[in-house]
Amino acid sequence: MIAIIDYGMGNLRSVQKGFEKVGFKAEIVNDPGKIKLYPGVVLPGVGAFADAMNNLKKMGMAEALQNYAASGRPLLGICLGLQLLFDSSTEWGKTPGLGILPGEVRRLPQGLKVPHMGWNQIEIKRYSPLFEGIPDGSAYYFVHSYYVDPADKEVILTTTEYGLHFASIVGRDNVFGIQFHPEKSSRLGLRILKNFGELVKYAGNSGH
Repeated sequence: MIAIIDYGMGNLRSVQKGFEKVGFKAEIVNDPGKIKLYPGVVLPGVGAFADAMNNLKKMGMAEALQNYAASGRPLLGICLGLQLLFDSSTEWGKTPGLGILPGEVRRLPQGLKVPHMGWNQIEIKRYSPLFEGIPDGSAYYFVHSYYVDPADKEVILTTTEYGLHFASIVGRDNVFGIQFHPEKSSRLGLRILKNFGELVKYAGNSGH
């Protein structure tokens, strides 16, 4: 059973349906005290970084997510959820993030059409179990105006080109983040959700 965090930012039902389509149960959860009971957690989200962090802090969910990441169980951030995993964002001045991964969220360079919207390809930089059955160069559906700039380049699993090569999937140990919307990216998007589900199942069976 996977927990999908509800903090008032984004369409959670489509992520939940995505997991259900590939055979994994997912529950929408807004109680920070309960997330430690789940073997896997997903932090989705669309909208402004500062609003999102505000909501997470007010609910007590920011600390619960930091503790969850430290517990070694699988945690996946999607779109804004990926960006929130990092130290800070330059959107509306500087806003601190969850600080689970080191780095900053920056605006896409001037002169580009923003948001970056539509299908674009990923280039695999280092292997991850998330990529099982996913060929290099696969296309996914993006909608974003900001991108993550990890301080530790080792966490960059894939890059995508849009005016620059930005990190489109990151991962370190049990923590993963995806800039695109897997739930809107047809078969290969669902495959990433399935692969995350398998990681959760494996972590649950190994006693983590």
